[in-house]
Amino acid sequence: MNSLFAYSKSYQYVLSFIFLLPFVGISQYTDVINSNRPGVSVSAYAVGKNVIQAEMGLFYEQKDHTLLNTESNIWGTDISLRYGLLFEKLELNYEGTFQDQNLTYLNFDLVAKRRDFTRNRLGLKFLVYDPFKNPEANKPNLYSWRANNKFQLKNLLPAVSLYGGANFVLGDNPFYIGEPTISYRGMIATQSRLTPRFVLITNTAYDRITTDDPELSYTISLSHAFRNPKWSVFVEHQGIDSDRYSDLLIRGGIAHLLKENLQLDFNMGASLKNTPTRIFFGIGGSYRMDFHKDKLKPIEDQDADQNGGAIDKKAMKKKKKENKEKGSGAEDIDLGPSKKQLKKLKKAEKKKKKDSSEIDF
Repeated sequence: MNSLFAYSKSYQYVLSFIFLLPFVGISQYTDVINSNRPGVSVSAYAVGKNVIQAEMGLFYEQKDHTLLNTESNIWGTDISLRYGLLFEKLELNYEGTFQDQNLTYLNFDLVAKRRDFTRNRLGLKFLVYDPFKNPEANKPNLYSWRANNKFQLKNLLPAVSLYGGANFVLGDNPFYIGEPTISYRGMIATQSRLTPRFVLITNTAYDRITTDDPELSYTISLSHAFRNPKWSVFVEHQGIDSDRYSDLLIRGGIAHLLKENLQLDFNMGASLKNTPTRIFFGIGGSYRMDFHKDKLKPIEDQDADQNGGAIDKKAMKKKKKENKEKGSGAEDIDLGPSKKQLKKLKKAEKKKKKDSSEIDF
């Protein structure tokens, strides 16, 4: 195999070791939908516990191969189902792409029809590191708008998640002739917030493990939110390397947040080579059913640096004592001496009279 990495058993062991590493970190649940569409890159963050999210689209592609002298047009649909499983940082997801392709062999004037899944995958994604887990280290600068919005080197530090999954080839799939029913996929996904408006995502994946033609790929995606945060755009580059298929792709698109749980999008792209030449576009949307509930945490169990400091159990008693001594509110108004004060005054007055009645020799 003339790819960047040759497939061997050692890579299986390495990947197995990576996915058995201890999992640490927290996720970042948001009040509005956070979709992987309209690109193909995968966010490092999970959707959040008990959140069900569907991301679907329709696409058309014109695909021509100069060396094979073929032309084809493709219609298809893709879907991603995501679920926040067990806890905040774990996500279960299904990804499927079904396409209908009319392939014309120009040398023989023949037309072949291929229809099946080109992607049928189930996997788990786990957030292992989140640079925003410490609010003190990431709190905004209250004295400088520029400091909060400019690029800083620390922003390059990404959130990191690991993905492990399986591909399924069911029946006589014309796109994967002779491949085993199950093959495996491993991926590292990173996400950096360069500024409040720019987000950088990278994916590095090793796919179709245990087949004769495993595939190494990378994806780099940069998205930008406009002043109206309901609109955003993205540009993305993807590289694919295997004996079965290699390519360099570029795509871009726009997304609009229609409601807090509904997003619509459009994307288009092309290949950077002519073996094959690919031009494609698609439309789609993402919808979220949010059953997420924040876990309540007792005050005494909260970190002292997150809610104004630790609360002393005797703080209210001290406060009341200070109020009695200093006075506050209505106590600051002079309402005259109390009964206790009157008794003291009377005793002092009697003592004064007694002392003055004594004869001094």
